[in-house]
Amino acid sequence: MIYVLASAICSVLVSVLLKLARRGNVDVGQAVAWNYVAALALAALLLQPSIAPLRQPGAPWPALAALGVLLPTVFLALGASVRHAGIVRSDAAQRLSLLLSLLAAFLLFGERLDAAKALGCALGLIALIGMVWRPQRGGDGGGTARWLWPLLVFAGFGSIDVLFKRVAAAGVPLGGALLAMFALALPVAFALAAWRAMRGGPRFTLRNALAGLLLGLCNFGNILFYLRAHRALPQHPALVFASMNLGVVVLGALTGTLLFRERLSRLNLAGLGLALLAIALLARA
Repeated sequence: MIYVLASAICSVLVSVLLKLARRGNVDVGQAVAWNYVAALALAALLLQPSIAPLRQPGAPWPALAALGVLLPTVFLALGASVRHAGIVRSDAAQRLSLLLSLLAAFLLFGERLDAAKALGCALGLIALIGMVWRPQRGGDGGGTARWLWPLLVFAGFGSIDVLFKRVAAAGVPLGGALLAMFALALPVAFALAAWRAMRGGPRFTLRNALAGLLLGLCNFGNILFYLRAHRALPQHPALVFASMNLGVVVLGALTGTLLFRERLSRLNLAGLGLALLAIALLARA
């Protein structure tokens, strides 16, 4: 289980780095772009995937191209969510996005819906509402951002997971898929950062590049340790899946509340508890 813990820590570290970006005068858009430089290089060096399946006639390039656009844009949404709504809500919304991929599995991929998973879906939706709900106060201009960005994170990561399933169903191994997605996401992310710079936004700096490479190291570490956890426990995929998601939510909650003093209402705390229960139910084999 050490790989699961390492993967969860890397996932939360991504949110921590996004949270600290503003304090360190780091532009998140440029950091996200440089993140894909590190992720692409590490995927090629450590996973050494074969690209032969990507050359086959039935290679799922439309899904891969969509992922190339979604990955950097949803990463930017995660950065905005961490800034406006905090680490606790953002990490919970990201992990609850499995609801969308699960619904797609039932509707598009023919998976059977049992009582436990149906209850998990219902609790997950209630948990999401509880996590993002904040009473509107007069003159609170940031109120909308505090619930809108987590919902975009939820929808974005859910869409990414559905596209992942499309790519896997086409027979493309995970390593090759990751390499293709990072290669496609890299120019998209740099194009977005360059467009902002040309319109008077932050210029490219060494600080942003170094922060982005560190972000990419943590981002890829999350993926690598997750893959190794599945390899170490091949007979227990549900255990790895549940432990990873529950671990991220718990570590994210502890980090947000203890390290950054994020305040949660009783409804938010109830939503967090329901999120943990929903993930446990949805991960049942």
